[in-house]
Amino acid sequence: MTSIAPLSARQKLMTEPELGAGNFLDYALASNPNRSVPFVFTHRLDHRGRVALRGHSLDDLAALRDRYARWYHTAGVRPGEPVGIVVAEGLEPLIHFLALSALGAIPAMINDAMRPDVMVRYLNHVGVVGVVADDTTRLASAYRADPQSRPRFLALAAEVASFDAATAELPEVYPHRHAPDDIVALIHSSGTTGTPKSTTLAHRQFWDGKQPRMVRFPAQDYDRLMSLMPHTHAGGLSYFMTATLLGLPQVIMGDWRRSVVEPVMEAFQPTMIASFPRTFVELATGELPVKGAARVHSWFNTGDSAHYGHIRRLVTLGERPAGLIKPWLLPSEAAAEEAVPGSQFIDGLGSSEMGMALFGQVFTPESARDDRCVGKATEVVTDATVLDDDGNELPAGTVGMLAVKSPSITLGYWNAERLTNSFRLNGYWLTGDVARKEADGRFYHLDRTVDVIDTAEGPVYSLTLEEVLIADVDDLVLDASVVGVPAAVASAPVAVVLLQPGVTVSAEELKERANKALTEAGLANVAAVSIVDAYPLGPTGKVLKRELRTRLASILEPAAR
Repeated sequence: MTSIAPLSARQKLMTEPELGAGNFLDYALASNPNRSVPFVFTHRLDHRGRVALRGHSLDDLAALRDRYARWYHTAGVRPGEPVGIVVAEGLEPLIHFLALSALGAIPAMINDAMRPDVMVRYLNHVGVVGVVADDTTRLASAYRADPQSRPRFLALAAEVASFDAATAELPEVYPHRHAPDDIVALIHSSGTTGTPKSTTLAHRQFWDGKQPRMVRFPAQDYDRLMSLMPHTHAGGLSYFMTATLLGLPQVIMGDWRRSVVEPVMEAFQPTMIASFPRTFVELATGELPVKGAARVHSWFNTGDSAHYGHIRRLVTLGERPAGLIKPWLLPSEAAAEEAVPGSQFIDGLGSSEMGMALFGQVFTPESARDDRCVGKATEVVTDATVLDDDGNELPAGTVGMLAVKSPSITLGYWNAERLTNSFRLNGYWLTGDVARKEADGRFYHLDRTVDVIDTAEGPVYSLTLEEVLIADVDDLVLDASVVGVPAAVASAPVAVVLLQPGVTVSAEELKERANKALTEAGLANVAAVSIVDAYPLGPTGKVLKRELRTRLASILEPAAR
């Protein structure tokens, strides 16, 4: 029996005026006649080391949500109050999100990989009334040193999960009825530029722009989504909300490493995989996961845009209907379409602040290479352009600050009005990216504003250099991160490289190969190469370029003397 919501129900969801991020589970329960069919899967290894999948239906999710909500209500949590959630990635943080949203409270979703001292500073900034965590030991110790900042409660997640809710009450009005601008979650940034910022997600704002997915997102009886997003992040929450409203079978992963992911791929046989670039790098490395990706027709990337060198390998896997994916077809019609080898990679540029991927480019095995192109703005964007420092729109082909207008844009940063205003310019939201816009409306993502390298010859955009190293020196380079470091005059680019498995090469030899490829591409050369075994990563898996800059600050010192 299928768990997919009927097309008529999905079409109706597109026009529901009160539907939003705070109540989507209730709308899914009311609109999907297949609410008792398992569709959300978790996984574990059985006693033989094989992957075992466990399914949860809409009714199951509602029962878990209500039990957790009873615990929170008993603990005194009330509407509008922020609560810190520090539990391991996977389905569990999503249940806490659903429970707190149903009470009108505000879950502050925190990736448990965040450094403890940074976490305490973040929790204090948010002003949480309580914290639920897998391990409260480190937090309790930190609060002993600063008892004034201690919230009302520190509770183990296991205590909430095992709560006997039989006699506990819920509020008289439950689930909570959200106003459009009610904050439903606080999502921290990756911390790639410093202490994580706290982005607000509002009830209606975080749903705006996603309505077309109810009919356009592939949701046939045979479709299955593997979500490798961190589910304490807006990206993971967004895919969970979409799949729940569709009734789309989905496996919620709590680990993004290939060694864990590939066996689950083989057991679940997804037709779609959604992730940040981090997992796609691993899946595109070495021997491709042919068995696990046999049925994949679509890869969805969001956050930072992916690199062509990785994309071109992934799209050789799986199979897709001839022509474009047509999710509105009846299953019998879709099944009748001829399948062709290879898959499509939807590369989206988005962020928690944007509310979703606001730019997108589709790659297939037949696509021509077009480095750093992120496509055109999506239909939810009312205006997208490139601005100079004074907020003036720049001509086509000129590099500047990427700026957007969209109802999906965050209402701002929590308790940080000045920071919020620093991202607003001339009526636009500044995404923090450097880009150029072509006359035909295509955008090219060149760098993060904080990562542009100011050399003596002018600005160098690190992402453009990385693109060439990964695609054109791929016999040696698995992944590359380019940063600016002090040089004799101004700064100079240095490539920090992960080598392909089994490759042995000196930094000087690699520098020579890299600069040959960069010269042929008409780009600046790197002043040095540093070969590393791993990158410093933020809690969401992004490379911390600020840490690389610090570590490599003296690498060019001999040349500077």
